[in-house]
Amino acid sequence: MYTVGTLSPFQSPMVKLQRLFENPGLEVFAKLDLLQLSGSTKERTANSLIEALLASGRLAPGGMIVESTSGNLGIALARQTAVRGIGFVAVVDEAANRSAIEVMGAYGASIDMVPTPPDGNRLAARRERVQRLLVENPGAVTTNQYGSPDNPDAHFTTTMPEIMDAVDGRLDMLFVATSTTGTLLGCQRYLRQHHKQTKLVAVDALGSVLFGGEPGLRRFPGLGAGIIPELALQADPDVVCRIKEIDMVRGCRKLAKREGILAGASTGAIVAAMEQLLPGLEMGSRIGFLVHDSGVPYLHTVYNDDWVRENLEAEAEADSGTTTRMQDTSPR
Repeated sequence: MYTVGTLSPFQSPMVKLQRLFENPGLEVFAKLDLLQLSGSTKERTANSLIEALLASGRLAPGGMIVESTSGNLGIALARQTAVRGIGFVAVVDEAANRSAIEVMGAYGASIDMVPTPPDGNRLAARRERVQRLLVENPGAVTTNQYGSPDNPDAHFTTTMPEIMDAVDGRLDMLFVATSTTGTLLGCQRYLRQHHKQTKLVAVDALGSVLFGGEPGLRRFPGLGAGIIPELALQADPDVVCRIKEIDMVRGCRKLAKREGILAGASTGAIVAAMEQLLPGLEMGSRIGFLVHDSGVPYLHTVYNDDWVRENLEAEAEADSGTTTRMQDTSPR
């Protein structure tokens, strides 16, 4: 792979992949947001959310932020509140990645662990805890990553312009993992306001309720949702792909072994989704995707054979086809 496009202080590299798929008629570009300072694309989101709160006066210098997080946004908020001298309480649940929690703590964040409720809806439980903490701590604010327009604005103003600049404005399909749907929505707004013909593919987890999905067990944080976030009501991707967890694992490992990119579960889901859609693409197609975060926090799960066998009851290296479920929401 080689770097394409120009870099700015806030910009992550865009690289062209050569070995991921055995298809010489296809161009594949990866946006390496795992190289952001906090290790994920949520660095952009956290910056946008905090700057908006400070500019509006809702967050006073030296104040406190309380936010529900499954990991990546919490790490980004912890880093950025640390350098701004702002207090931060990360409300997490029992499925949160232990490494992510440790990183937040290393930055000085306070960790509030919410037990899994009887109905299994951890996201709803976290959001309820955030509201209680706001009442208990007058003057504290939440970034509201699930509903704030400053979440998608981060990707409308930075992520998408960087991607399109790197590929000279020519991209047939863009794959984005979904959770709050902030990244997806920012990309969607950019593509449509600039009248781009790029098809937008939302990559979701099997078991997520986004885009009409059926609720189910999800072991990996940061992909999918147990409730419909406010931002998701505005999201209208062209295609929705739902990925089983074993296929996320296989996608991660393929990306690591063929391209030397160690990514998290959501990016593995994107690799699985791309592989499923490849047969329907025309020769010469150009596709892009976000590498949302690093695979380091997943070394004991995604990249651990024993964990995969015990929890997913499958072999990580099995050479079977992916089991993506697709929902085409076009034409427009």
